[in-house]
Amino acid sequence: MKNIEINQIISPILASDGAGVKLKRSIGVEPNYFDPFLMLDEFGSENKDDYIAGFPPHPHRGIETVTYMLAGDFEHKDSTGGQGRMTAGDVQWMKTGSGIIHSEMPAMKEGKLHGFQLWINMPANQKMSKPEYHYIDAKKMSTHKDEDKFIKVIAGKFNDNVKGPIEKHNVEPIYFDVELEKDKEFEFNLPLSHNSFIYMIQGEIKIGNKKHEDLKESKLILLTKGKLLKVYSLKKSKFLLISGKPINEQIVRGGPFVMNTKEEILQAIDDYHNGTFVKQ
Repeated sequence: MKNIEINQIISPILASDGAGVKLKRSIGVEPNYFDPFLMLDEFGSENKDDYIAGFPPHPHRGIETVTYMLAGDFEHKDSTGGQGRMTAGDVQWMKTGSGIIHSEMPAMKEGKLHGFQLWINMPANQKMSKPEYHYIDAKKMSTHKDEDKFIKVIAGKFNDNVKGPIEKHNVEPIYFDVELEKDKEFEFNLPLSHNSFIYMIQGEIKIGNKKHEDLKESKLILLTKGKLLKVYSLKKSKFLLISGKPINEQIVRGGPFVMNTKEEILQAIDDYHNGTFVKQ
């Protein structure tokens, strides 16, 4: 069985999005695309000026957005009628398909806000499908707990009996939030077909058999393809494990739109400006 090792370690860049929300971006810059993942942002601050302006109404087409809250409250509204208040531990999984206009605004005026947004590509035959919105309540999420670790399963399956709420998905995603006690090991078999990464939130870990420095907070760790993933905690640690099957299609990006050709991007822009973007 081929063990999984570290392929690349990436330090996120500081960026801003929406109406000036400060964040750390690790996918969407370099690497520009880690098929099927288009973007990964970590947003978080205890300074309200870094997040209070939020993400006012804006469009998307051709992607899925997955927002995972660790701290704070966010209010979501979209053109499909989907809406909800996200609190710590909640997930919003949105398939934008043919087009959606949504907003994500802080439902708080002070305090700590912390979370992640992941963009997943959609295959060409689904890019113009009907948008879908899934709200996943933290209280209803499947978890695994033992003396070594605590795992929240957002997508995929752990130990056969702990399943995430996202099923029958074309990229067969795995999305775990793992908390690992000091000097303990996390092992998991990943599909050989998948591209996988770990994002460090806090602590310090060792992956595989080779020694690498600085596997600490706010680091994106791209993994080699293999079967067995071994993560050892040098300190009590928390990280995301995310994996998905590549779509292997050419993409063209145009801001909030990700399609397969330049013509499709131009059509999305036209549809948005002429009022035909959102299908009723």
